[in-house]
Amino acid sequence: MRYFVNETAEMTNGTAYGENAVITGITKDSRTVSKGDLFIALSGERFDAHDFVAQVAKSGAAAALVERKLDVDIPQIVVKSTRLALGDFARAHCAKFDIPKVAVTGSVGKTTTRDLIASVLMAHYGSEFVLKTQGNYNNDIGLPFTVLGLEEKHRAAVIEMGMNHFGEISYLTNIVKPDIAVITNAGTAHIENLGSREGILKAKCEIFEGLKPNGTKVLNLDNDMLATVKGENILFYSINNSKADIYASDMVSKGLKGTEFTVNTPKGSFRAQTMLPGEHIVSNALAAAAVGHSLGISFEEIADGIRDFVPTSGRMDIIDTPRYTVINGAYNANPDSMRASIEVLKQADTYKCAILGDMFELGDYAADMHKKVGEEAAELDMVIAIGELSRAVYEAAGKNALWFATVDEFLSALDEKQLIPSGASVLVKASHSMHFEKIVEKLEEK
Repeated sequence: MRYFVNETAEMTNGTAYGENAVITGITKDSRTVSKGDLFIALSGERFDAHDFVAQVAKSGAAAALVERKLDVDIPQIVVKSTRLALGDFARAHCAKFDIPKVAVTGSVGKTTTRDLIASVLMAHYGSEFVLKTQGNYNNDIGLPFTVLGLEEKHRAAVIEMGMNHFGEISYLTNIVKPDIAVITNAGTAHIENLGSREGILKAKCEIFEGLKPNGTKVLNLDNDMLATVKGENILFYSINNSKADIYASDMVSKGLKGTEFTVNTPKGSFRAQTMLPGEHIVSNALAAAAVGHSLGISFEEIADGIRDFVPTSGRMDIIDTPRYTVINGAYNANPDSMRASIEVLKQADTYKCAILGDMFELGDYAADMHKKVGEEAAELDMVIAIGELSRAVYEAAGKNALWFATVDEFLSALDEKQLIPSGASVLVKASHSMHFEKIVEKLEEK
C-alpha cells in the first residue's frame, strides 16, 4: 500500500488537513502503530479511538482517519463515519486489482471452505501470491482490513463474508465485487435474528448483489434451501448427487485420517483425499474443486490443494496428545456444525467422548435444537454437556451423559479424577463465547 493523504481523502470521501504525507499501512489498534500507518479512529458504545490519536502521532502514524478535526499535530482525513469510510477505502483499493476474487459465505463451513479454496489457488499460483481472510476478519471492519492487504504480488484473493443480520453481506460483497461467489449452505445459524431458514437463504444470497457481470455462483446442491436457487452461471456441487456439476463418488473413509473420493467434473474426473474426516469436509473440498474448475486450474493442482490444506485452529483440527485424540471445534458452533462434528467423532475406532456446550443466537429454537444435538450424541460412549442451554443436550443424551454448569466446574472435576479414559477420541465444541479453548488446552496437558 502506498497512498498520499489527499489521494486517500478522495477514496474515503473525506476532507484532508495537514501535510500530504505518504500512507504505507493501516491499523485500528493504537498499540500496534507502525511508521507510515493510517490510524482508523473507530468509535462504539464503550470506546472512542479519537482519544488515542495524539498517542499514535507520537508513535509515527502518517495520518489519522477521524470524524472530527482534532487539535493534534498529525495529518487528518475527516469523514462522516470512519467505519463507512474504511469500507470506501477498501472498495476503491480492491477495484485496482484485476485478479480472481472469490467470496465465501454460509451458515456452516465457510472458514474451512475458504481455507480449502485458498489451498487450491495456492497450489496453482503459489502460496505467497494468494490473499485470504485471516481468523474472523469477515465483518464490516475485518473484511476491509483484509482487502486493504492486497498487493501487486497477489494473483488471487479468497474473502470470507460473515453476517447475522440482513444487509451485512450486501455491504461486504459490494466492497469486494467478486468474480466467484460461494455459498456452503443456508442452515440455522443466526435464525434468532433472521426469523426463518428462508430469511437465512435471502441474507446469504445477498452475496450475489456485488458479483461481477457473468460471475460464477458456486452452490451446495445437497442443501435443501440452496437447491432452490435459480439463475445463470451456477455451478452446483454435491457429495452424492450426479446431477450436480461437480460431485463426489467412490468415497472411502480413513476414519479420523480423512477421506478418499473421486471428483467428477464436466471435463473429467480425478481422485482426491482430504486429511480431515467427515462428509462435510468432502463437501467443502468439492466447493474448492468447483472454484478451481471455474478458473481452469488443473486436476492435479486441485487435488494437491485439497490434500495440503491446513484448517484454522479450532475449526475441527485434530490434535494428538499423549493421552487423547482431540477434535478441536472450540472456535464456534451451531446446530448444523454440531451434528456434522458428532458424525466425525463417530468415525473414530476408539472410545468416543463429546464435550458439548451452549449454542447461541437460536432464540425460541434453542431448547429444541440442543435436545436434537443430545439425541445425535446419544450413541457415543460419553457425552459431557456444559452450560445452561446444554442441559437439554444432557437430558437427551441418555445414561452416558454428564452435565456441568460451567467450564471451570468441568475442569475442576477433570483435575480431581480421570473422567475420560486414556486413548479416547474427544470432540470439544461450543459457541465461541463458551471459551472451550480452555478445555482443549487442559486436554493437551493430560
